[in-house]
Amino acid sequence: MKQLLLYLTSITLLFNCCTSTPNKQKANISGELTIFHAGSLSMPMKAAVDSFTRLHPNVTFKLESAGSVECARKISEIGKPCDIMASADYKVIDKLLIPQFASWNIPFAGNEMAIVYHEKSRHSSEINKDNWYDILLNQDVAYGRSDPNSDPCGYRTVMTVKLAEKLYLKSDLTKKILEKDNKYIRPKEVDLLALLESNTIDYIFLYKSVAIQHGLKYLELPQEINLSNIAMEGIYKTVSVEVKGKTPNTFITMNGEPMVYGLTIPKNALNPKLALEFVKYFLEANGGQAIMKKMGQTAIVPSATASFDSIPEVLKVFALRNPK
Repeated sequence: MKQLLLYLTSITLLFNCCTSTPNKQKANISGELTIFHAGSLSMPMKAAVDSFTRLHPNVTFKLESAGSVECARKISEIGKPCDIMASADYKVIDKLLIPQFASWNIPFAGNEMAIVYHEKSRHSSEINKDNWYDILLNQDVAYGRSDPNSDPCGYRTVMTVKLAEKLYLKSDLTKKILEKDNKYIRPKEVDLLALLESNTIDYIFLYKSVAIQHGLKYLELPQEINLSNIAMEGIYKTVSVEVKGKTPNTFITMNGEPMVYGLTIPKNALNPKLALEFVKYFLEANGGQAIMKKMGQTAIVPSATASFDSIPEVLKVFALRNPK
């Protein structure tokens, strides 16, 4: 009996020892993180933050949603501290932040362009992949899009329309669509949702994932124009859009390519060690990547990046060296 008691006591001590370490580790992870992120990441980022906070209750977050280009400019032009920057286009980080304001960039998700609407949208019972441009050009229809100079969804909308002009052999289609309804251009794509819900507009050029997250109807566009298919990269590259650059009166050429989101920890991060912990969780298959999949985005971790050598060692498992 005495030996049994000693055995049970030793097992209890061992169990307490094993279980106390993670709890202690959780308690040691604390602080505040500021995350700048694309508007299309609002819901998945909030879900990832909530999940991380349940694991690490001593961590708090400040989430700032804006167009990805605007997010980058907060860092590069205003010098606003940011612990993590998550962009709807990895090229925004490459072109506006690396190398002066960030050292590396990890691609983590894909998406696709769609035309989003609801049951009250005019002509919603008629719209399809063969007539959507005629519906949008109808004078009793209003559509919205985001600003190409602030938001990747904005310049991707222009790319989609340019590709549609080629696919459908419709000359002047780009000019006609982009000249219509300019009063409904907004800084970021999610700003347009309120206009749709109030029936101010009927349709939005928007990411498919945002439609899924908000329970909205959407028209899937042909892969030749929706910027989703890596096999169509050669077609996508035939179009480009000029957007405002790092300084006034300068411009950057954004070439068409499959949609790839990217993230980084800027050099001005106030809590870089804690940022590494969250980024690691966000990129894990059972962490943030599972959340991204559930919310309608394609998980692409690991993916190739030109900045592989500069990525912190603990995060290199989530990326691949670019062979180019």
